[in-house]
Amino acid sequence: MSVNTVTHLNFRGDARAALDFYRSVFGGEVAVVTYKDAGIVQEPSEADQVMWGQVASGNGFRVMAYDVPSRMPWDRGENAFFVSVRGESADEITTFWERLAEGATVVQPLAPAQWAPLYGMLKDRFSVTWVLDVVSEYNAG
Repeated sequence: MSVNTVTHLNFRGDARAALDFYRSVFGGEVAVVTYKDAGIVQEPSEADQVMWGQVASGNGFRVMAYDVPSRMPWDRGENAFFVSVRGESADEITTFWERLAEGATVVQPLAPAQWAPLYGMLKDRFSVTWVLDVVSEYNAG
């Protein structure tokens, strides 16, 4: 038996745009179920918003998202979470970085770090903070 975790991002009306953007960065397929699709429309103006959505890519990337209904409290928060993407090659991580960086605020430029061949942090145009790095062996010492 195996278990995996998937980051689940919560938005207020931007989930579909965010999922489409992340698919453009990481590839894969977008799956979306709207509140209308699920038959649970409580606010007519939110019928086409995302009740459940996901990007799944063959390289193992997965992220889920939904639009929090207006009847529920929601606050984007500040540094509530980071999404970490770790890859095996500098080319792979650099490609993802360049795509995510469109419209983003760079917190830490993508560059070699003491603990990784490449490391960087940015806040994308949806205010999601991403940490990207190239995996390296950890030597405690």
